[in-house]
Amino acid sequence: MDNMRVGFVGFGEVGRIFTAGLKAAGVPWVGAWDLKFDEPALRDAMVAPATANEVVVCDGLAALCAEATLVVSAVTASNTLAVAQAVSAHIRPGAFFLDLNSASPGTKQQAAALIDAAGARYVEAGVMTSVPPYGIRVPMLLGGAHAATLLPALQALGMDAKIASEKLGVASATKMCRSVMIKGLEALVLESYATARHHGVEDAMIATLQETFPGIDWQRQGSYFFSRVAQHGKRRAEEMREVAQTVREAGFDPFMASAIADKHDWMAGKARDGLFADLSHKAESLSPWQAYADRLLNRPPGDAAQ
Repeated sequence: MDNMRVGFVGFGEVGRIFTAGLKAAGVPWVGAWDLKFDEPALRDAMVAPATANEVVVCDGLAALCAEATLVVSAVTASNTLAVAQAVSAHIRPGAFFLDLNSASPGTKQQAAALIDAAGARYVEAGVMTSVPPYGIRVPMLLGGAHAATLLPALQALGMDAKIASEKLGVASATKMCRSVMIKGLEALVLESYATARHHGVEDAMIATLQETFPGIDWQRQGSYFFSRVAQHGKRRAEEMREVAQTVREAGFDPFMASAIADKHDWMAGKARDGLFADLSHKAESLSPWQAYADRLLNRPPGDAAQ
């Protein structure tokens, strides 16, 4: 793996962060392909960060797979299986396929069957927290028969990866079960905080949270949750639908996971409508959660009722 050549399928937030990090780590060839590269209205904005970091913009999956010894899938959860199927037609025999997507164990097992049938080596990954601000050092769990072979190469690049199991699905199940809690907490904060603001009890309510869980800055955490869901609600909703499938695979009805998906989707719709367009998502100048809540409550900025 000394001459690793890495191709990313998907050039969203995760793809951009990882490709930049891998180039900085000295990987000689890093390429990327995304469906949006073929959309004239989006191409320039998508290609610019790749060019800035010396990431090769590939013309398609065939071109990417012809070069890559490691293909990384970093797409939205609903496209996990479709990407594995498309890549299986082009991936080089013996190449690794690292699946970073938030998908259920069953979906990962289906994807693995496609890649392995093509003579390549499938490795699942469960990315265990938000990629920013960790970059390529974000903690991740690996799984599958080929995980132990790939692990040293990833660690040599500075990745914080470790083996969950040789059995496919263990890493993704760990990730999915965690997401019930984390994405669920995000959804609860959105609903709780906005409702408390409507009734004018947000300060008293948050004070009780602070007393019960003193290790969390609930004001700051609220702002972060509102911001992240406003930015990535669609992606989170898709992940939660895969979480719901994970719950079904365990034999339960996914009442909570499905409701969380709906809440994130609803917030994503508000963002698409431009409701939060002028609010800051940057860590150093994060807009307060109250600003998001006021938009949801249809309060004009500066309203005395705040």
